[in-house]
Amino acid sequence: MVQASAEVFYQAATLMVVGMCFVFSFLGMLIVAIKTLIAPLAKRYPDPIPEQTNTANSGQQQPTAVVAAISAAITQYRSKRTKTE
Repeated sequence: MVQASAEVFYQAATLMVVGMCFVFSFLGMLIVAIKTLIAPLAKRYPDPIPEQTNTANSGQQQPTAVVAAISAAITQYRSKRTKTE
C-alpha cells in the first residue's frame, strides 16, 4: 500500500513538472513570436502623440455663475452638517 501511494505521488510530480515545463516553453515561444511580429508593425505605425493642452488655464475660465453655485452648495452642506452634529 505504501509502495503504491509513493509510486502515484512520483507519477503525479513527474506529470506536474512536465506540464509546467510545457506551459513555460509555450508561453516563452508565444512572447518571442509576438515580439518579432509586432516590432516591425510598431515601427511602421507608431501611436499618435496627443496634442498638449494647458490644463492650468482651463480652470480659470469657469463662469462666475458656476463658481457661485458651487460655493453656495458647499456653504449649505456645511451649515446642515454643523446643525446635525
